[in-house]
Amino acid sequence: MTTALTPVLSDNWDRADAPTLEGYRASGGYRALRTALAMEPDALVEKVKASGLRGRGGAGFPTGMKWGFLPADNPNPRYLVVNADESEPGTCKDIPLMMASPHTLLEGVIISSYAIRSNQAFIYVRGEVLHVIRRLRRAVEEAYEAGLLGTDILGSGFDLDVVVHAGAGAYICGEETALLDSLEGYRGQPRLKPPFPAVAGLYASPTVVNNVESIATVPSIVANGAEWFTSMGTEKSAGFGFFSLSGHVTRPGQYEAPLGVTLRELLEMAGGIRAGHELKFWTPGGSSTPIFTDEHLDTPLDFESVGAAGSMLGTRALQIFDETTCVVRAVGRWIAFYAHESCGKCTPCREGNYWMVQVLDRLEAGEGSEADLEKLLDICDNLLGRSFCALGDGATSPVMSSIKYFRQEYIDHFEQGGCPFDHAKSTV
Repeated sequence: MTTALTPVLSDNWDRADAPTLEGYRASGGYRALRTALAMEPDALVEKVKASGLRGRGGAGFPTGMKWGFLPADNPNPRYLVVNADESEPGTCKDIPLMMASPHTLLEGVIISSYAIRSNQAFIYVRGEVLHVIRRLRRAVEEAYEAGLLGTDILGSGFDLDVVVHAGAGAYICGEETALLDSLEGYRGQPRLKPPFPAVAGLYASPTVVNNVESIATVPSIVANGAEWFTSMGTEKSAGFGFFSLSGHVTRPGQYEAPLGVTLRELLEMAGGIRAGHELKFWTPGGSSTPIFTDEHLDTPLDFESVGAAGSMLGTRALQIFDETTCVVRAVGRWIAFYAHESCGKCTPCREGNYWMVQVLDRLEAGEGSEADLEKLLDICDNLLGRSFCALGDGATSPVMSSIKYFRQEYIDHFEQGGCPFDHAKSTV
C-alpha cells in the first residue's frame, strides 16, 4: 500500500511565479483571508482547535489551544511571532516553503493575527538564509501595496503590521523564549518559565510563538474546513506535513504526506536507499531525536506511534544512513554541533556536551574503553531533564539511542584501535 502525497502547502511550487503575489493569487491565494475576515476571531480559534492542528516545529503542541491561552483581561498589546529560525541538522522544510511561496506563510500570519487579535506580527528568520529574508521582505512589500497589510485590511477594519527580523544565526534562538530575548535585542538565551509567552512573552506582553509550517497550514484549514483536515492523518495526529528526506536516498527532498505514513512508504516514493546499499539507521525528526533502525521501517510517522517506539516525530527530518556510515562518527558530529551551539546559560548543557565531544572523539579514534560508554550514559543521565531548555535533552537522544542499538560498533572501535569504516564510502 502506497499512501498518496497530499500537496497542499507545496501545491504551487511548480509555478515559476509562485513567490510573487500575482502567482500566489492565481492559484487561489488570499481567498481564505477574505473568508477569515468575515468570521469572528473566536470562531477562527475554535476552527483551528477543531482541526486538531498540532505545532509543526517539533513539540507537537495543539495550535488552537496555544492561541486560547492568551489572557482576556491583559491590557497589553498581543503579538504573533513566527519561528523561522530553522537550524536543526537535517531539518529543511520551512526554508524551502518560504523560498517557494512566501505568501502562503504571509496569508497564515494575517489570518492567525486576526484570530488572536494581534496588530503586530514578527517573522524571525535565521540570519544565514539571506535569500529567504529578501524573498519574505519582498512579499511583505507586495502585501502592503495590495492592501493586505497595514490599516483596514480589505475593508475589514483590521490593522496589522508585519516585521521580517533577521537573527544572527544561533541555533538556541529556535527555542521560543531565547527567540523572544533575541527579538528584544538581548543575547538569545532561554528564559525561566513560568511565566510562559502566552502571559508574558515579547515585551512582557501576551505572545503566541508558532512555527512557519504551523502558521502556513492555517489558510488551508480556513478554506477547506476542520473536517477536511482531520480526514487526513491519524486520530490524534491530524492532517498532513512535510517529510524531509536527506542522506543516502535516491531522490532526497520534501514529501508532503499525511501524518501516519511510514518510512517504507516514503522510501518507495523516493526511489529507495541509494543503489547497492541498505538502510542502517535514520532519524525520525532531526538530530535531536533518538535514532531508529531498519526494524522501525513500518512505524507510523505520527506523534503517538513514534513516541511509543522510543523516539519523537520532531520536525519529520528523516536523515537516512546506509551501512557505509559509522554511527560513532555521525553521533560525534551531531554532539559537536550541540556543544558549539549551547548558549552556556546552564551547567549541564554547557559542560555535558563539551565532555561528550571529548569522549566521542576518543572513541572514534579507537582510544577509548567500555568504561567510556558508561561515562557517556552517565553524562546523558545528568543532562536529560536537567537543562534549561530542550537543547540538552535533544543532545542526549542520539548518544543514548546509538549505544542502545549499536553498542558493538562502539566496542569495535577500541578493540580494533581505530574506526573500521572507510569514510569516503559514505559520501554521497
